[in-house]
Amino acid sequence: MQTTNPDRFHFFRDFLIRLSRDRLALCCLLGLIGYLLVAVGFESYTAYCRHQRLTPIYNRENMAERFEPPSSRHWFGTDYMGRDVFWRSLAGTATAVKVGVIAACIASLIGVLLGALAGYYGGKLDEATVWLYSTFAAMPTLLFILAFALLVSKGFLSPGIGRFVRTCGAWLNTDPGMLAIYFGIGLTGWVTLCRVVRAETLKLRNQGYVLAARVAGQHSLIIIFRHILPNLMHLVIIYFTLLFASAIMTEVIVSYLGLGVQSVPSWGLMIADGQERLWRGIWWEVAAATGVMFFLVLFLHILGDKLRDLLDPRLRGSN
Repeated sequence: MQTTNPDRFHFFRDFLIRLSRDRLALCCLLGLIGYLLVAVGFESYTAYCRHQRLTPIYNRENMAERFEPPSSRHWFGTDYMGRDVFWRSLAGTATAVKVGVIAACIASLIGVLLGALAGYYGGKLDEATVWLYSTFAAMPTLLFILAFALLVSKGFLSPGIGRFVRTCGAWLNTDPGMLAIYFGIGLTGWVTLCRVVRAETLKLRNQGYVLAARVAGQHSLIIIFRHILPNLMHLVIIYFTLLFASAIMTEVIVSYLGLGVQSVPSWGLMIADGQERLWRGIWWEVAAATGVMFFLVLFLHILGDKLRDLLDPRLRGSN
């Protein structure tokens, strides 16, 4: 992808043909689509139940059926409140996917913009960007996210910021703890992508088609968004899938520690609740949450590797 205006129709057609021939990549893609459909379905169902003041199926309690093992009635058993673990593990998909999409979008936006601007303009802007991502890279990411989640969820914010957080939470149909995770992961996950985009932009800004556009009098921002960024989209797509998986794992850890989602199911909460009863042989809640999470993260990592092979022009040329 080293030309000014490649035939993108032929490129994407060629990409889809090669993707369809790779059975493993295609299976992972179909699996991810299935997860997305489940997430959208449960998110819509949760919003409907909240609007109608109904108890969602995954929150229906039955103390007479506590700790039932997996059976034809309850495929993944029940938890300590008699709630169906199968429905709760599926509902946790909505939490994970929402965190992954929003946090990865925030991190990708920051990383791409800062990296492209720093790489193209250089000078003081480049020095400031390098200092900024070096500072963020030196921070303990998980501790930053935990501290940020604690500030938001426990109300340690100024009134103005608190109102803004509540407004965003209502718009995204989530509680303050989850909103903090969105922003916390997004504000710390952009460093690697920014480094990669900056390095590639430093190379591309001296290419002939970029120099020709500059001589033709095109504005710098037009050159960046029309000629440079399209040639970096394969990197953005690859790193987006990795950020997606990383955000899911981070949300599970934060929720496991009790600072994440509270009002809807989360795999981290399910693992935290279930681990206390593993010694009694009640394993199905931890197994269900871990299994559903495992396959989603596995699909994302495999698809990210396959997309790198299919989209990176250097790897494509060697195949």
